[in-house]
Amino acid sequence: MPAIDLARLKKQTAQLGDIFDQPSVFLRELREVLEFYVNRTLRSQSVAPSSVLPTYRTPIVVLRQIEKELGPIAEGQPIQALELADALWDEGWLETKLLAAFLLGRIPPQEERLLARLTAWTQSVRDPEVRAALLTTSLTRLRQETPDLFLILVKEWLHPARQRMWSNGIQALVPLISSPDFDNLPPIFEIVEPILKVSPATLQYDLQELIIVLFEASPDETTYFLQQILKGTRSPLPSIALRRMSPELPQELQVILREMLREAKTKTR
Repeated sequence: MPAIDLARLKKQTAQLGDIFDQPSVFLRELREVLEFYVNRTLRSQSVAPSSVLPTYRTPIVVLRQIEKELGPIAEGQPIQALELADALWDEGWLETKLLAAFLLGRIPPQEERLLARLTAWTQSVRDPEVRAALLTTSLTRLRQETPDLFLILVKEWLHPARQRMWSNGIQALVPLISSPDFDNLPPIFEIVEPILKVSPATLQYDLQELIIVLFEASPDETTYFLQQILKGTRSPLPSIALRRMSPELPQELQVILREMLREAKTKTR
């Protein structure tokens, strides 16, 4: 891999910006750029350590410069951005899928095909890095500019008939709850209540992360919410799940949970 000359890299990425609206030409030029920065000593390994996709093992500075160049263009040309994102996604490499996920996050939420892409791609993705990008970066503008529409999307993912999407739905909520500008937790509680009531073991770590960020955002509201979950269901599953999660939860919440679980156990006798 040649040393990264920032001036040359900026020129290369600017050329990509010039052909933004020509997906097939863009892909050809992008391949050349990615190949140019391949580290041959690592490329012999077909995949990245945590990836299930083929990868160029592109240095992060290269991808960030490409994103910096394409971001403003995507915001001004959403239709072309979506078409390019489709082409990048279909290309099938780790880097191209990450760039596709990045472009989705720059498209205005009003673009009618955006939600369909997000749902379809999150359903089909297997690579953990790409999945994380889809649930964070791709949802950036939707989450920030139209939180009501964002919650409608997440509610669809958490529908009882879409159990395969539950993990994605929960993970998508975490950045919203963690945002210092967001303080409207009741809709979140309403959306996740049915999931917590059944507390599937496969979602333990997702639910654990959700409870942690909820408690950090509002300890009192979260405590009351969990208390109502335990009181409002006869199923032992929420109690079992909370007991398993407890050691990883904030110390203050652990103390509260011990008492809540003790009360719930007493009432079931």
